[in-house]
Amino acid sequence: MPGPDSSELDAAVLDVLFTQAPWGLYVFDEDLRVVRYNAAARDVRGLRPEAVLGRRLGEFAEGFDDPELAALARQVLAGATDVRDHLVRGRSPNDPGHEMTVSLSLFRIRLADGRVRGVAVVQNVTATRRATGRLDILHDAHRSIGTSLDVRATAEALGDVVVSRFADTVTVDVLDDAMRGAGPGSGPVRVDAPLRRVAFRSVTGAAGPVEPGGLSSFAFPTPFTQSLLDARPRLVAHLAGDEPWLSDDAAGARTLPVSGVHSLVVTPLTVRGTVLGVVGHYRHRNPEPYDDEDLALAVQLAQRTALSIDNCRSYARERTIATTLQRHLLPRTPPALTAVETMPLHLPGTVGAGGDWYDVIPLSGARVALTVGDVTGSGIEAAAAMGQLRTALMALAVRDLAPEELLASLDEVAAALPHEPGEPVTASCLYAVFDPVTRTCTAADAGHPLPVAVTPDGEPVPFDVPVGPLLGTGSADYESASAVLPDGALLALFTDGLAAAPGGPAAAAQTLRRVLRHPGRTLQQLSDDAVYALMRGQGEDDAVLLLARTCGLDDHDIAEWTLPDDPAVVPAARRLAERQLAAWGLDDLAFATELVVSELVTNAIRYGTPPIRLRMIRDRVLGCEVSDGSSTAPHLRHAQEHDEGGRGLCIIAQLAERWGTRFGRRGKTIWCEQELIGAEEGDEPEHDGSVNDGPEHDGPEQDGPEHDGPEQDGPEQNGPEQNGPVNDGPAAG
Repeated sequence: MPGPDSSELDAAVLDVLFTQAPWGLYVFDEDLRVVRYNAAARDVRGLRPEAVLGRRLGEFAEGFDDPELAALARQVLAGATDVRDHLVRGRSPNDPGHEMTVSLSLFRIRLADGRVRGVAVVQNVTATRRATGRLDILHDAHRSIGTSLDVRATAEALGDVVVSRFADTVTVDVLDDAMRGAGPGSGPVRVDAPLRRVAFRSVTGAAGPVEPGGLSSFAFPTPFTQSLLDARPRLVAHLAGDEPWLSDDAAGARTLPVSGVHSLVVTPLTVRGTVLGVVGHYRHRNPEPYDDEDLALAVQLAQRTALSIDNCRSYARERTIATTLQRHLLPRTPPALTAVETMPLHLPGTVGAGGDWYDVIPLSGARVALTVGDVTGSGIEAAAAMGQLRTALMALAVRDLAPEELLASLDEVAAALPHEPGEPVTASCLYAVFDPVTRTCTAADAGHPLPVAVTPDGEPVPFDVPVGPLLGTGSADYESASAVLPDGALLALFTDGLAAAPGGPAAAAQTLRRVLRHPGRTLQQLSDDAVYALMRGQGEDDAVLLLARTCGLDDHDIAEWTLPDDPAVVPAARRLAERQLAAWGLDDLAFATELVVSELVTNAIRYGTPPIRLRMIRDRVLGCEVSDGSSTAPHLRHAQEHDEGGRGLCIIAQLAERWGTRFGRRGKTIWCEQELIGAEEGDEPEHDGSVNDGPEHDGPEQDGPEHDGPEQDGPEQNGPEQNGPVNDGPAAG
């Protein structure tokens, strides 16, 4: 069968295009007026021909009279170019209330008589463009929301994504319990539950009725309370001024129509069925009302935001737990001591609780240990490790270990702590001991910033402590250094959280020296001055600053004698102690102290080696110490009824509040402390005569006159009854 004539086929195809094609076809002349169009196109369907023919595109379709479009059409007629898929926004003649987006292509054709015409192919791509826009918003939301563990930053990220693209104004309100890290509750949210406004964004830049960070609650019933109750979104496509729920919230929702809001979407912030808050999207500049597709997008945005806020809540909860744990593991109030006046400062970090700690530990001989440390890392694990290390350090400190020996033992403890695979527990630590008798401070360092010391006049005191490896590395290679700190000197120990500014610990130490050059200020004032000078905002890591002002003991509070290595000297030692107590006005402690001195001196003579020294210190407690040249440690044992000896240390343990042994480079010192308060109250032990066995039977009451006997031989001739205490220097150890 012969085929149709080509001219007939062309005419048939052309007719179909102009009568049945789903997109718009417009032929325009040199004046850009429509001479033929596709009446079957959706956007002009039903329009009378006279409403389209002879008119320019922008005259019957609002928004398409763009000067750029007219210029492009003239270039096409002139044969200069073709236009493909040019996007134009306008309004459909059949639905002028909704904006549409069309893809416009322009072509030039020449008629048989030589005239030139233009053809415009118009395709409505509004739905496609909206879908693409929603995908772009979701993509940006996934990139921006959840990059911070701060609730406010997360909510503000949502506002930055949607304002001007999806909403003209957005509000984010989160339950106050969730803001504080409380665990999510079960069941519906109370209608009067306080919510905190964490974000408000608007294209106008104006502030909202509730200040960011302020607390508020929604009146019941409104779409907001309904969403909080059943965890379902609400769409108010067309907000009318006579909505019943508007009158129930005169202070809040009632203002929406006044501000021009004509459409809104309310979406709850839900995670695993638990409501954390609510988001409000409002349109007052964009005339397009929200529809179901917009509601679906708002729900997806809310889900993403809720998940991030829940992460923030979980982090806040963990941070609260870790901070509480750290706070309970740190000392509450430093003890009141004669040797030093202290002022500790702990500054929590923004990331969470860390492993910083400090301690002020009373030691024997009126000495005091000052220490600061920092466990690597943050969170509950670091706080727990800090508590373990601090407890171990206190246990080691009361054993009177030298600073370098204490750090070596603490290094072993840190290395033995349980840890995650590949993540050993490490920490830095500075441990210093101040002796108020010699005014000497001895310190050892395990990877920690060096201490800062200044004289009462503000002059720096060189204190170059050798820095050893971090605790937990197993190196245990530490050395100590000493510095003399006169009365009124200031010592500052700090962690690297206080040295986060540029320059590091060295710059921080220099700043601290400058701050501490004002001796007239209190430690509290100096502590604040250090924070003002070193901190430029709260740091991520927590920080510790421990300030100490030294105060040595007066000579009249110390009595010391060197004793012969002879059992006969024990009665004389008792008399020396008795007379010294009388000089101090502590006669009520004479009986117990004589027993203690007898046992300590006897123990040193029997089991120790010369030189033997007796020292008494009047501080907040009464200290008695006997030193000898032997390094043999005493052993406390409970003697049986038939044993003739072995009760000395048991007696001391009963009479003294504390007792112990400390070792020096040569020999050891056995010490004990008695409370002065008990003596003032007249709490005197009974004398049962059972403690004076062995050499102690030769007491003053059996020796005759006090000038006879061993007290006439050696340094005892200058007893307290004549020239005051004899200070032969510090006791051994």
